Amino acid sequence: MTKNEMVQVTIEDIGNDGEGIGKVDGYTLFIKDAIVGDVVEAKIIKPKKNYAYARVEKILEPSPYRIEPRCSYHRQCGGCQIQALDYKKQLEFKQNKVRNNLIRIGKFQESEIDGVMEPILGMEEPYHYRNKAQFPFGTDKDGNIITGFYAGRTHSIIPNTDCCLGDAQNEEILQCMLSYMKENGVTAYDEESGKGLVRHALIRIGHQTREVMVCLVINGRKIPASDKLIEKLCKLKGMTSISYSVNTEKTNVIMGNEIHTLWGKDYITDYIGEIQFQISPLSFYQVNSVQTEKLYGLALEYAGLTGRETVWDLYCGIGTISLFLSQKAKQVYGVEIVPQAIEDAENNAKLNGITNAEFYVGKAEEVLPQKYKEQGAHADVIVVDPPRKGCDEQCLQTMLRMKPEKIVYVSCDSATLARDLAILCEKDYKLERVRAVDQFGHTVHCEVCVELCQK
Repeated sequence: MTKNEMVQVTIEDIGNDGEGIGKVDGYTLFIKDAIVGDVVEAKIIKPKKNYAYARVEKILEPSPYRIEPRCSYHRQCGGCQIQALDYKKQLEFKQNKVRNNLIRIGKFQESEIDGVMEPILGMEEPYHYRNKAQFPFGTDKDGNIITGFYAGRTHSIIPNTDCCLGDAQNEEILQCMLSYMKENGVTAYDEESGKGLVRHALIRIGHQTREVMVCLVINGRKIPASDKLIEKLCKLKGMTSISYSVNTEKTNVIMGNEIHTLWGKDYITDYIGEIQFQISPLSFYQVNSVQTEKLYGLALEYAGLTGRETVWDLYCGIGTISLFLSQKAKQVYGVEIVPQAIEDAENNAKLNGITNAEFYVGKAEEVLPQKYKEQGAHADVIVVDPPRKGCDEQCLQTMLRMKPEKIVYVSCDSATLARDLAILCEKDYKLERVRAVDQFGHTVHCEVCVELCQK
């Protein structure tokens, strides 16, 4: 097929990134914004030898699973890849995605996976669930200050202050920001020139406490007329922390390392279950509080703790899973590479009166082997919740040498999960239970919790 060629195609499947998949004379097309069951007219954008990328020009017959998206920007914005797909069908897609990755990448037998895989835990309300959002600021062609989200795979800002996945209060906060900037001549950052002040606004809102944090990321050392900004924001319900992050580098990294508090506390608090957490601007904290409680409850259930176990929690962040596990374990050791996160974890342990959790700063693939080799560290249960790239090879090998009775693997990427499980289950461990948890409705992402037991 050639570029710009028009074709008619029936969508038969969904790709890993949420694109519709169809075939024309055996030639595979990956078509953005098409869903299973659609019959579409599509334009070829990027032809390859055996497949091509295309885009929808016209929906000839809508799928029975197609719904009207709440957001009018869903096609331009890179955030909601499958918002036009019925939510039950989204859950089915994610369940199949996890299953297929375990079979294709992990090399597990279909019968083995079907025997251990439990139904995906979906959301009761798959909208307005995000407790954190980062909004870029810029100017439009008429010189007006705008904020919203980047269009998919670009840095062009779609002016939208009312994202249907974010907390409903975000719009009110952003309107305050825009009016403050306009009234006080505060400029928005321009990526090309490197000039302008306000780069992003980070907003975090406690799901249970409704405490609000606003952190401005600025290309400078101070905020002009900061008293005017504070005055506006403090009129809003729940305002708890106002700060700014200094980032003067020409970079795509959003947050700077230097945080200054303008007003209120340095943090907000929130709960997952009965555990309270202090969350600073740089803290890693799951964005969907309701589903996180389900996910961590699942990890605790899979760990099968009786109060006698020693648990190692690798990639522990601010101690969210560690503190959950400490309720039922004899002793928990958490490992995390980010010093600020470990400081938060230790503070959170004190905040909850938890004395059986200890934390170490460092790479999991270095700390665990060191503790095992030098101190003979023992683990009855090891819990891992690594970043998207999965576990380091050395970390996996140390886990195998330590031979815990159970390994609980929490993953945000079922492809790297499947790769790591293939190593862990090659000789010593077997899959006991697998369950996906939908943390990110209307996107292609989901979390997975896996229980491994010794063979």
